[in-house]
Amino acid sequence: MIASLDSLLTSSPEIRHGRFCIAGTGISVHRIATWYKLGHSAEEIARQYPHLSLAGVYAALAHYHANRTEIDAEIAADEAQAQRLEAQYARKRQVLQ
Repeated sequence: MIASLDSLLTSSPEIRHGRFCIAGTGISVHRIATWYKLGHSAEEIARQYPHLSLAGVYAALAHYHANRTEIDAEIAADEAQAQRLEAQYARKRQVLQ
């Protein structure tokens, strides 16, 4: 059986806010891109997460590289939001102490 790249990635509004994921998993292209940017190869990612196919990881990386500017901006926005929430939680914790 020959798999097309279209069949390796899926998108659904109910999963990861509609972001593309490796088909059959909840692992988003954003997550794969983050691991890749941390220095992990496609082979390492597939070895670390055996439920991911190497073809799926490469499809996610291809999608990332084709849409790098947009995905990097979304990752940066997610990280900024996480930092805001952490700071907000830390302030509330200090008030309660």
